[in-house]
Amino acid sequence: MFPFVLLFYFFLLCCYSIAPLVHSLNAEGSVLLTLKQSLTDPQGSMSNWNSSDENPCSWNGITCKDQNVVSISIPKRKLSGSLPSSLGSLSQLRHVNFRNNKLFGDLPTQLFQAQGLQSLVLYGNLFSGPVSSEIQNLRYLQTLDLSQNFFNGSLPAAIVQCKRLKSLVLSQNNFSGPLPDGFGTELSSLERLNLSFNHFNGSIPSDLGNLSSLQGTVDLSHNHFSGSIPASLGNLPEKVYIDLTFNNLNGPIPQNGALMNRGPTAFIGNPGLCGPPLKNSCGPDTPSASSPPSFPFIPNNSSAEGSMGSEKNKGLSTGAVVSIVVGDIIGICLLGLLFSFCYSRVCGFNQDLDEDGINKGSKGRKECFCFRKDESEALSDNNVEQYDLVPLDSHVTFDLDELLKASAFVLGKSGIGIMYKVVLEDGLALAVRRLGEGGSQRFKEFQTEVEAIGKLRHPNIATLRAYYWSVDEKLLIYDYISNGSLDTAIHGKAGLLTFAPLSWSYRLKIMKGTARGLVYLHEFSPKKYVHGDLKPSNILLGHDMEPHISDFGVGRLANIAGGSPTLQSNRVVAEKQHGRQKSISTEVTTGVMGNGYMAPEALKVVKPSQKWDVYSYGVMLLEMITGKPSIVQLGNSEMDLVQWIQFCIEEKKPLVEVLDPYLADDADKEEEIIGVLKIAMACVHSSPEKRPTMRHVLDVLDRLTISSD
Repeated sequence: MFPFVLLFYFFLLCCYSIAPLVHSLNAEGSVLLTLKQSLTDPQGSMSNWNSSDENPCSWNGITCKDQNVVSISIPKRKLSGSLPSSLGSLSQLRHVNFRNNKLFGDLPTQLFQAQGLQSLVLYGNLFSGPVSSEIQNLRYLQTLDLSQNFFNGSLPAAIVQCKRLKSLVLSQNNFSGPLPDGFGTELSSLERLNLSFNHFNGSIPSDLGNLSSLQGTVDLSHNHFSGSIPASLGNLPEKVYIDLTFNNLNGPIPQNGALMNRGPTAFIGNPGLCGPPLKNSCGPDTPSASSPPSFPFIPNNSSAEGSMGSEKNKGLSTGAVVSIVVGDIIGICLLGLLFSFCYSRVCGFNQDLDEDGINKGSKGRKECFCFRKDESEALSDNNVEQYDLVPLDSHVTFDLDELLKASAFVLGKSGIGIMYKVVLEDGLALAVRRLGEGGSQRFKEFQTEVEAIGKLRHPNIATLRAYYWSVDEKLLIYDYISNGSLDTAIHGKAGLLTFAPLSWSYRLKIMKGTARGLVYLHEFSPKKYVHGDLKPSNILLGHDMEPHISDFGVGRLANIAGGSPTLQSNRVVAEKQHGRQKSISTEVTTGVMGNGYMAPEALKVVKPSQKWDVYSYGVMLLEMITGKPSIVQLGNSEMDLVQWIQFCIEEKKPLVEVLDPYLADDADKEEEIIGVLKIAMACVHSSPEKRPTMRHVLDVLDRLTISSD
């Protein structure tokens, strides 16, 4: 018996000595395993979530700090299922990102027990049901994006307790009811607000005018808000664009502050609204809606202009305005800041898209923890650094990981960065402009600018689809436009073996399409923009030779991103060509103007105007008529194209000596060509006041082609 007892104690001793060597998963790992068991994971995103690990800190999509889970980020992985309530027990959880999956069911109330949560990004799923009033527990919440789901019910009044909220995006759901009392007073930190495409009703709270930190677009469109527009909305920052389209609002539109100088696109779809900028009158003192619009005539600039200015003007048709508005509205889907997904190539985009344009694959991978900087201070008020691709419309179906894995080839280099053609695995071609590596302190400024540009939607404007910002990289992602630039189409390209010159009909199509794009920028875009850098290399041609104006605002973005695009050297060159060189100390941030396209007044006026674009457009018309570049070489001397054409007119040279030789086969279009020449000469008038608007230029081009048919 004694030997048996001794043997038993020896066995227990061995067990106790071995026990410390056996690891068991900690409590937080067990919680995450319940999440894994609740979801279907067709792409194996959670394949390395194993119970044999000591903790979950090495698992895909999980970020830890001091062995505590602070971030769960598994976007766009076709996950389906519902979220378990146990996630709320992760006491140090700061960031949750399940964007663009197929998750469904209610948002568990217990999730709001994670009181340190700073960002909750769930857009693009199938969630439904109301949002619990327990959301008031999230006193440190900065970003809430529930857009593109099926949430319903009213917005809980308790949300006003989330006083640190900076980004609230609820678009494309079924929320209803009025906005909570104190919405504008209590949520004073809001920088982004998008409530569009819901069923919110009642009046617009007057205290929304207190949201002085708002940026970009305040989107209340496609709801059932009623009553008058509170004049207090004019107290919002003047750069904020207020979208009130398609509600049940009525009464006069206040004309103060941020509500002033807005086009009709901000107010359409509200039959009860009246007064400027709408045509329907509020009273006898308001100009009649039937009054014809007044636009300046094309002035006589030379003997070649004839009597063009005598024709009546006509504006864009209602159908055209509605088309532009619809295109703009489709593009307005501001998405909240996306957080916490760590990509191994974030720190090494230089290796993937190098200056030789060859994708380097997966070599040189290194770990990057997206939130390490922010999370070093628990429950801090600081913004989380942006480390994810931000889509600017709902048509973006790719993410940063797909972009970085794609093949990339250099399209060109300039003072405002390198442009790449990027082809994704599914064959989608994109154009990616890499801006630079500095400017880490100006993210908010960059964000405001890029998202304003991303709202522009027009068939003749190159579409900015997404952007990416980090300390080391700033990227702009556009649709790839296949037929190169207008500059190459007119003049060919060095080393190009074949050159198919543009026929007059194609040139005319390009002229009119470019004019339409400029009319949209000047009159229908939210801020009545000026391009400021218009030239043939910035006009891209689609597969049907439809023009797309590109590089709008890129100079400004490059400046913010830490590049150093400046007009100084170009302006000095331009002053030489105008015969008056002087010292320049003023920076113009609209872009790097090409030689010969700069309006004369740009040499002494800092703020760009729409008449700059008109002048540049006129130079391009001359270029398409003559086939000559903007700077004409005459022996050992140079002359800009405007001076050269004026010289030809003064010398009464025949059209055949001015015309591009490639247009010889279009001799039957002589009357049309002369008409376009008259338009071009009006556009390049030395006095900005005597140049036509782009609206009038487009009207004359339309009439010219109709009369020649």
